[in-house]
Amino acid sequence: MSNEIVFFDLETNVPKKPGQKFWVLEFGAMVVCPRKLVELESYCTLIRPGDLSVVGLNPARCHGISRGTVLNAPSFEEVADKIFKILDGRIWAGHNIRRFDCVRIKEAFKEIGRPAPEPVALIDSLGVLSDRFGRRAGDMKMASLASYFGLGEQKHRSLDDVRMNLEVLKHCATVLFLESAIPSVLEDQWQHNVSSPNITTRSRSSNVMEPCVSNTMNNVWQQEAKTMVTTRSRRKLNGEETNRKSPVVLNRRRVVPYPRGGLGQMTEKVKNILQNAQNTPLNSLLKHSHTLLR
Repeated sequence: MSNEIVFFDLETNVPKKPGQKFWVLEFGAMVVCPRKLVELESYCTLIRPGDLSVVGLNPARCHGISRGTVLNAPSFEEVADKIFKILDGRIWAGHNIRRFDCVRIKEAFKEIGRPAPEPVALIDSLGVLSDRFGRRAGDMKMASLASYFGLGEQKHRSLDDVRMNLEVLKHCATVLFLESAIPSVLEDQWQHNVSSPNITTRSRSSNVMEPCVSNTMNNVWQQEAKTMVTTRSRRKLNGEETNRKSPVVLNRRRVVPYPRGGLGQMTEKVKNILQNAQNTPLNSLLKHSHTLLR
């Protein structure tokens, strides 16, 4: 059992008054084989809170649960045995479960005077994806990640969110696997796409610049710009000594990849190089362009 992973999720009320507590309104879990990522069993139940006044008469926008929805649901004590059985002694997984769901589970079992289930290990996809996948979707919310991969909208119901969590992890893992296979090509590509989503390349029909040459020149310019920013960041800013980790205020001036020479002069030189680039080997072109940029 300890090798099985149980993805779980809770839906709760949102405390609106001082001293008001969280009540579990729904519990959903899915046991997964870690070797095949297939669902072995699942369990989901609505739960009637001890204080029905914490649940609105109208369905809440966050999860769609109303007072009428949970009125005839079992209490937490009535489903505690099943929840304990599906959680205890397994690897727990979920999105932001370390700071929220795990805490609420322990509180709920303490409320009924019973020992809480214990995991053998914990996988919080919020922390894992923040460290390894990054904010490619804009933020680390499950809804944003699901939308990024075209998995539909998050329903904010326990078992649906659990299954979406697993699908998001599968997609993220596939992307990271592909990037690790050819890091020289795909490494940090998402950062470039996020920072410059509207950049377009010139078409082959213009016969001005081939894509491979364009990408290489961009890399050279970006490296040159990084060098300039690093140099500036070491100078004194507003009378205080700064280092490369300090934020650098550029007064909204554009950082250009060439430190010397007029813009018109530089443009003319680049134009001359590109006009002669059609029959020039790439290495030779890069050599001349590197000299020009320095």
